[in-house]
Amino acid sequence: MLPIGKIIEVNGPIVTIQFPGIRNGEQVRVGKLGLMGEVISLEEEQAIIQVYESTESLRPGEDVHALGHPLSVELGPGLMGQIFDGVQRPLNTIFAESGEFIPRGSQILPLARDKAWHFQPNVQLSVGQMISAGSVLGQVQETPTIVHHILVPPDCQGELVSLAIESQYTLEQVIASVKRSDGRVQQLKLFHRWPVRKPRPYKNRDHAVVPLLTGQRILDTFFPLLKGGKSAIPGPFGAGKTMLQQQIARWSNADIVIYVGCGERGNELVDILESFPQLTDPHTGRSLMERTLLIANTSNMPVVAREASIYVGVTIAEYYRDQGYDVVMVADSTSRWAEALREVAGRLGQMPVEEGYPAYLASRLAAFYERAGRVVTLDDKKSSITLIGAVSPPGGDFSEPVTSHTKEIIQTFWALSKELADARHYPSVDWNESFSGYVTIAQQWWAENVDKHWLVSRNQALNLLAQADELARIVNLVGPEALSSIQRWVLESAAIIREGILQQSAIDEIDSFCSPEKQILLLKLILKIYQQGIELLNLGVPVQQLTQLPLLAKARRLKSTASSQDLTKIQAFEQDIIAAFNQIRSEYGYEQAQAA
Repeated sequence: MLPIGKIIEVNGPIVTIQFPGIRNGEQVRVGKLGLMGEVISLEEEQAIIQVYESTESLRPGEDVHALGHPLSVELGPGLMGQIFDGVQRPLNTIFAESGEFIPRGSQILPLARDKAWHFQPNVQLSVGQMISAGSVLGQVQETPTIVHHILVPPDCQGELVSLAIESQYTLEQVIASVKRSDGRVQQLKLFHRWPVRKPRPYKNRDHAVVPLLTGQRILDTFFPLLKGGKSAIPGPFGAGKTMLQQQIARWSNADIVIYVGCGERGNELVDILESFPQLTDPHTGRSLMERTLLIANTSNMPVVAREASIYVGVTIAEYYRDQGYDVVMVADSTSRWAEALREVAGRLGQMPVEEGYPAYLASRLAAFYERAGRVVTLDDKKSSITLIGAVSPPGGDFSEPVTSHTKEIIQTFWALSKELADARHYPSVDWNESFSGYVTIAQQWWAENVDKHWLVSRNQALNLLAQADELARIVNLVGPEALSSIQRWVLESAAIIREGILQQSAIDEIDSFCSPEKQILLLKLILKIYQQGIELLNLGVPVQQLTQLPLLAKARRLKSTASSQDLTKIQAFEQDIIAAFNQIRSEYGYEQAQAA
């Protein structure tokens, strides 16, 4: 029999119970419907729990059952391709059984128990051998894309007593037995449970050295993120956060993608849930869902389930990291998660600080992002979790608490601009507000694999954009007539960089993805146009002669006329540049000056 307590008071999602001996963090079932809850505070014989479902019709005096373990997730084959809610209930299964609405108190298991998986044992293991936490017992082909390694749970080690032969097994069947140091024999299955608020252990951290390539030029070339890094995408409503996250999820060179929709509008999540299964994985040519997992927790779902959804997502990410995979987790958005913290703190009567948020907001954010990183696993594999959190500051105010605290924690900041979005400039990443702390490390990778002059080209382009922004302010005050010819050419060249490099259409079949080789090639060609123009202006050629060149319009369109597999077409454009500027030289009689 499960221990039983009684409800004393109901305050929205916060319920006070009489329950001597219950532990902090323990998961409970509340009331006649068996609503999911978690103990968050203890005081003598009373406990306060937060309920992950609507507490409507819940009454004092109803029973509360303790489950004997903290809020946990099931980790095993069958996760990939699934769509879960914020507490890991499978939405597709619920829809098939109950329709469009999740019945309160639903106790559907996250992973199907009736499906059999083909288990292949690890041939390097033998009975009587000592095995440690994180060892690979065998493998299951979870999807055509992903091989699922069955791991010894992090809290288990000892002598291997038995190991199943190659065959078909369901999740509840025992595949191995381990005799622990205390003499107790622990039976292992294809899955195990792990508390969501407890980070999974690893041997040690490793230095991140490889960029997370997203195929988006402004991210990869100008503000790179490393595998195992931490990034934020802040931006107001309508700035394109969701579309940018979808592009990252689709095109990034990660093995596993986990998308957590935390408190976002239902229509946006529906769009994601409908579009992702239809997307083709560009790396395998198969369905993107074969390496993707979605956690959907819309804004009309119980508020405290938002808080849990972030931890559910990152725990699953750590599980695949422990198998040796590079994982990207996108959280959309941490602002809604912080709002859940604020509401619960308010109902608990905790002292509010900045804009009503609890005093522990910064530490909770830091603890979440700290679960990112490149590590050496318990089984000596090198793998990573890259965390990308969207932030939705009210009115686009980056000084509000969630954005400002996040900015201090992460190392790559992709700030979205409403002005750029209104101008139909997508992705609307503001090159003045954004930054990356990984540029030096990324430069080593670019130099070894793509182009040794990447950093120089990147800095030249950013300097040109900064000059153009300053000149644009002068134009707004006194008009373009106040600018010199070189200054007008700076404005024109920066416009080509913005349109030909920074703008990128997510729906353009050619331009949706851009390889690193194509990125640097486009950038160097546009910088060559700028430098050739400066040379002619110094020789006295009128700037109007340069701005009217048909070559400039072609440079703007080059990104969508040549794919990443057809770089020869882009390389040939360099000869067009040289020919066009040499023709101007000959018209003005500067051949001899050039030769000299």
